[in-house]
Amino acid sequence: YTLKKLVYICSPLRGDIERNIIKAQGYCREAVELGVIPIAPHVYFTQFLNDLIPEERKIGMELGIELLKKCDEVWVYGIQNPSEGMKAEIELAKELGIPVRDAVEVYQSPPERWLAR
Repeated sequence: YTLKKLVYICSPLRGDIERNIIKAQGYCREAVELGVIPIAPHVYFTQFLNDLIPEERKIGMELGIELLKKCDEVWVYGIQNPSEGMKAEIELAKELGIPVRDAVEVYQSPPERWLAR
């Protein structure tokens, strides 16, 4: 059995929160189809934390950072125009030596092993 990569899904939440969560759910599904385990805290934590309440947003961001630290890669959706939260996640990943990838490039040329079933 081969362990699958844990991939942090970095995409915006603020703005149209409901729409952005739905988009992130789609990104997770696509990641699963490429054979990785997606970690998208903004999909999970928004089920029980309210991003519009500053204290709860702060908790969600801190929990997300802890998950990011355990991931093998970060896939960024909207790398050309990242939100403030995304910028912080990207910087942390770089500091920790975790590869940061533009999600568009991931889907344009996924490694063959990801497509093998």
